[in-house]
Amino acid sequence: MTISVITTTPDPETYLSLRAAGGLSRYDREAAGIGLKNSLYSVMLYDGETPVGMGRLVGDGGLFVQVTDIVVHPDYQGQGLGQKIMAALVEHIETELPPSIYVSLIADVPANRLYEKFGFRETAPSSLGMARRGR
Repeated sequence: MTISVITTTPDPETYLSLRAAGGLSRYDREAAGIGLKNSLYSVMLYDGETPVGMGRLVGDGGLFVQVTDIVVHPDYQGQGLGQKIMAALVEHIETELPPSIYVSLIADVPANRLYEKFGFRETAPSSLGMARRGR
């Protein structure tokens, strides 16, 4: 099996399918279409023609960026593919974005161990991550 890492943004169907397969929260197609068009940088993993993983950077590209949508299809987990996604995203951060940019993410446990390998640290107690939905 040869996995390719491609710089591309998934279409809404692929995005929603990978999120569902990976157990991530659901979004409707319209929201996915809007959000994906506004991606700062995205990578996809392919096994031949089959999409098996993805990751995105969102943000303004100067001051703030967030790592999001890191997912590997369950049939391909445990092979270091999450590391491939993160390596591609971190390379983009380090070579294409200002050195002072603030990079954040929300880590599901146990994925926090993956992110720690790329220099991410918990911000508590000096700051806490907070979230809400639109409605």
